[in-house]
Amino acid sequence: MVAGVKTRLLKPQTYMNLSGAVLRPYVRRPFWSAVTDLLVIVDDVALPLGTFRLRAQGSAGGHNGLKSIEGALGTRDYPRLRVGIRPPENEGDAAAAVAPGGPLTDFVLAPFRAAERDALEELQPRLRGAVESWLANGIQRAMTEFNTAAQ
Repeated sequence: MVAGVKTRLLKPQTYMNLSGAVLRPYVRRPFWSAVTDLLVIVDDVALPLGTFRLRAQGSAGGHNGLKSIEGALGTRDYPRLRVGIRPPENEGDAAAAVAPGGPLTDFVLAPFRAAERDALEELQPRLRGAVESWLANGIQRAMTEFNTAAQ
């Protein structure tokens, strides 16, 4: 139970680009809806470390895990919580964010450094609040509350 709502946490035990496979049993359930019953939490190199954004829908934006989820669901209409992981040294460097084998690829595959872990740890209470708001009030209200507040 989270915020009084029965909740199930799914963590795919596959490669990231196969993440959607864990959702296949849910898609077949007659009363389950990705729009209201799913919140995908995903790392995002387009957002600075220590920030996040809630979205009701959207594209995969090059994220292979989200591409897999879209494929399994057959839609882009599902809420997601995008957690920024872009390190300060890559601020504004779009080329580094998409260059295969580039420095950002090395960063994404490496363990977080102490300062990065600290930044993410500091973000935990706001992330928890965003998830609890989504559970209690839905994605639109959670977006209004958390996407407009200073991070």
